[in-house]
Amino acid sequence: MTMGEDFLEKVAARKKADIEQAQNSRPEASLRREAEQAPKKRGFISSLTTGEPDAVHIIAEIKRASPSRGEIRAGLDPAELARAYAAGGASALSVLTEPHWFQGSVSDLQAARAATALPVLRKDFVISAYQVYESAVIGADAVLLIAAILSAGELADLLALCRDLGLDALVEIHSQQDLETVRSSNARLVGINNRNLRSLETDIGTAAAMAGGLGPDQVPVAASGIRRREDIEKMLGHGIRRFLIGEHLVRSDAPEKLLRELILC
Repeated sequence: MTMGEDFLEKVAARKKADIEQAQNSRPEASLRREAEQAPKKRGFISSLTTGEPDAVHIIAEIKRASPSRGEIRAGLDPAELARAYAAGGASALSVLTEPHWFQGSVSDLQAARAATALPVLRKDFVISAYQVYESAVIGADAVLLIAAILSAGELADLLALCRDLGLDALVEIHSQQDLETVRSSNARLVGINNRNLRSLETDIGTAAAMAGGLGPDQVPVAASGIRRREDIEKMLGHGIRRFLIGEHLVRSDAPEKLLRELILC
């Protein structure tokens, strides 16, 4: 796609079509019943908020491709990469399950989760209760909710459903409007995306500028553009100690070593 095209609108339209197709194969009521009986989840938020107060926590991401970069790593093995991340000190995993632009799948998430004891975030474009039920069924421990594609009411409803199902949520923001929406929500974990998902442009200063606007009980997570220890140290000065790192780790020939260098462990 070309820069300037509204990526979020395009993805949301495709996601609605995907959900309609999935509902034809399995009605929401059936999915809900299974979700309500799903095994207890691993604590995603607790994995990022326990331990030493000055510790650096990294959510290490597994993704095969991106709309701006194309294929990131040929022949990616999600289980192997998950084990390397765990050995390197990651606090949690994030796995892309969006198939059209990121080449992700549910099987990638399930393989990664089975390979380690780390909690796993389902990273996708979640816009409906159907997807939250589905996330609980496939074994996700948390879901990504993107404020820019949800109204305040929709966000509140999905957060409430996550709580009912024992799922944690990472609520993603990028703009001042997103920030206002999330401040008035019950979101505990807030991802500040340095990448504008409408234009796909990245500015690493976004998270630093917005973190101070969160509520006192909200925990910021900086995402996108974090590549070096120096990037992390800049964020530490703004009270950010949690980071979601994807492409740089996936491209690395030694992701375990790179994680240890980023965390300094």
